[in-house]
Amino acid sequence: MAIARFPSIVLDCPDPEALASFYAALLDWEIHPDEDGGWIDVRADYGQSLSFQGVADYVPPVWPGQEQPQQMHLDVVVDDLDTAESAVLELGATKHEHQPGETFRVFLDPAGHPFCLCLS
Repeated sequence: MAIARFPSIVLDCPDPEALASFYAALLDWEIHPDEDGGWIDVRADYGQSLSFQGVADYVPPVWPGQEQPQQMHLDVVVDDLDTAESAVLELGATKHEHQPGETFRVFLDPAGHPFCLCLS
């Protein structure tokens, strides 16, 4: 028997609305803001979700260095790296200069969190 159900991944960020909008567009999920406005969920129709929490003195991670460790990152699967790259750049992502593989690409979301577009 599980101790808990329906886990949520929470990303700290300076602007929850902006980052939730980025990931909602990336994943085609719906935005569900909290009444207070400091917390926003984006949810898939099948139940999976990401949450975004506002942090006043947010400092983005530095990857691949460890001065400000990445803390976490998301891998999302895409059919075509070039097409997906173009789409995430249009949404506001930044392609990281360090690209250590050929079957994935590393980007930074608008708040500086690393995420990868992966072929599998």
